[in-house]
Amino acid sequence: MRVEDGFQPVPFQEDNPYTSDPVLPSLLKRTLPSSAFQEINPDLERLGADVVTTIRPLGSSSRVYPPRLTQYDQWGRRVDDLETSEGWRDLKAYGQKEGLPGIFYERKYNEHSRSYGFAKMLLMVGDVHVVFCPLSMTDGTARVIELMGSAEMKEKILPRLISRDPDVAFTSGQWMTERPGGSDVSQTETVATPTGVNNAFGPQYTLNGFKWFSSATDSHVSVALARTGSPKAGSRGLSLFLVPLRLPLLRSPSDPVPPATSNNIFVHRLKNKIGTQIVPTAELSLEGSEAYLIGNLNEGVKSISPVLNITRVWSAVGSVGGLRRCLAIATAYAKVRSINGGTRLLQDSPLHVSQLAAINVLYRALTHLTFGAVRLLGKSECGVADADELRRLRMLTPIVKAFAAEKACAGMEEAMTALGGAGYMEENGFGRIIRDSLVEKIWEGTTTVLALDLARASQDPAVLNAFLSWVKNVVSSCPSDLHERLQKPLNVVNDAVSELASSLKKPIAPLVPRPALILAGYVTSSTYLLEHVIWSHTTGEDERETDVEVLRRWILEGGMVPATEDVRRATQDTDARVKADSTMIFGRSSRAKL
Repeated sequence: MRVEDGFQPVPFQEDNPYTSDPVLPSLLKRTLPSSAFQEINPDLERLGADVVTTIRPLGSSSRVYPPRLTQYDQWGRRVDDLETSEGWRDLKAYGQKEGLPGIFYERKYNEHSRSYGFAKMLLMVGDVHVVFCPLSMTDGTARVIELMGSAEMKEKILPRLISRDPDVAFTSGQWMTERPGGSDVSQTETVATPTGVNNAFGPQYTLNGFKWFSSATDSHVSVALARTGSPKAGSRGLSLFLVPLRLPLLRSPSDPVPPATSNNIFVHRLKNKIGTQIVPTAELSLEGSEAYLIGNLNEGVKSISPVLNITRVWSAVGSVGGLRRCLAIATAYAKVRSINGGTRLLQDSPLHVSQLAAINVLYRALTHLTFGAVRLLGKSECGVADADELRRLRMLTPIVKAFAAEKACAGMEEAMTALGGAGYMEENGFGRIIRDSLVEKIWEGTTTVLALDLARASQDPAVLNAFLSWVKNVVSSCPSDLHERLQKPLNVVNDAVSELASSLKKPIAPLVPRPALILAGYVTSSTYLLEHVIWSHTTGEDERETDVEVLRRWILEGGMVPATEDVRRATQDTDARVKADSTMIFGRSSRAKL
């Protein structure tokens, strides 16, 4: 039989990712001022159409390929010529023109500008090959300079970091990771030496060291931690610096690009990663590189914290955006794939649709969770968050990043299987999205690292109480008729909150932090879903019954009950379980070391 004969699969067509999204339009309608929503909504509809017609072709396989590094020219001179693909450059420029990260600093919609910008990211992220990695770090660097940069940095560098014009816009990297420790920066080996020069950008230093994981090595600048105090001081001896990748830093777009080694930064090699292969991630050495102090001396970890907090929110939106695209593919496929001898479509199969519904519920829960943190971030940056909201943001930042990464990847895999063998083919996009999304479980802190961060935050009684009070207040605001319908799931939430509150009180058992973070993710997402259900019920929205069903399924079927039991188990028989874990993995000889 010729390939043109016989059964011919019908290609699926994805709808506008904004107008067809099951949660984002109504979430924005609820959380944005009416006037802002009326302006933003058409722009998101326009962007949704552009994703399908313009942005997706920019990321075609013919235009996007991994970066290439040429370290030496034909005469043996060190050149470190880094070549990135046309697709990478065009997609990054598209993001900048759409206002990422510019929207966040123009603040046309005040604290709601974060929701607007991240809504754009959510629609684009499944098609733009991780260009939001450098744009997220650019956002973080812009915030650091806005908060503590010198007057010259604010005047000359900040406008470029937030520019919508790709010809003049800067991107920024973030260099923390070194060989002695990943998330543990206390053993940082890079040393900063003052030059005695008071540069226009601030006190000038030279940096000498080795950065083991430097994402977006094609950026214009980077923020980097380096040691200015004694090695014995650990992380308390680190300071934060702005590092130009090439000198001179400020030049006209028409000026020649300075050599890649002009600031004594040398690329050892590009990382060979299982995903994010388009991103030029490198091992590099700093050999007397010029840099400028940001913030106070020996307060580098504190100074760089805005970068970490902001990029963790970007990471969460990235996880959820990847899930959105995978769900959209699976949904579109179900509308055209015929089964039962061509007499039915997959969308008419209850068993298949139930699988898609479970992914849909997960996507809704993660979107509400993530944009809850986004709104708090926007309020904090605009100075309109009250003390308890700031405390909640402190807890939510590690929760949202880790929980979204953990849950979204599993949902993507489910969406892939909904296409059967076709889902395993690279052409349909699942492979790249899943590979790229797996990094979110590691980038900016693994789940375990973030769980320990959550444990530290919760040791402040005011922080934990702010979180618990918020949950209690949302539940108590539920109208009586709605509360009666939701009695069973709300009982589950109350039990989870009680277990969570007990487990996070001093002293925290050693096995509690990770299951506690997962449970906190369930509680927080359920509370945000409940807020939406109350609004939908009260205002008589068309989707109010669906919203109730989503909340009910998420709480009763999404995993909160076993997550509560995991926390309960982690608080009991700790010593015996720790010893048993070690014996299982390392053998009996390890028990003598415990």
